[in-house]
Amino acid sequence: MCLAVPVQVVSVEGNEAEVDIGGVKRKVSITLTPDARVGDYVLLHTGYAISVIDQAEAQETLRLLTEMISLGDAAEAGKA
Repeated sequence: MCLAVPVQVVSVEGNEAEVDIGGVKRKVSITLTPDARVGDYVLLHTGYAISVIDQAEAQETLRLLTEMISLGDAAEAGKA
């Protein structure tokens, strides 16, 4: 299964952007999203920003991902 994760653009330089992934900064390609600007949220997949999304969609997706991780952790804890 492939997964794209919402990240926030911190800086832009040419075809690259620095993004914030849960407090970790990474350089990614914005070749596919040349309209991405500082403060925007983009969907990140394999090092490429593939789509610009709005803040509400990004926050909801991050909330759901966090919930899924918590459920997985709880299920694993129940197996021990």
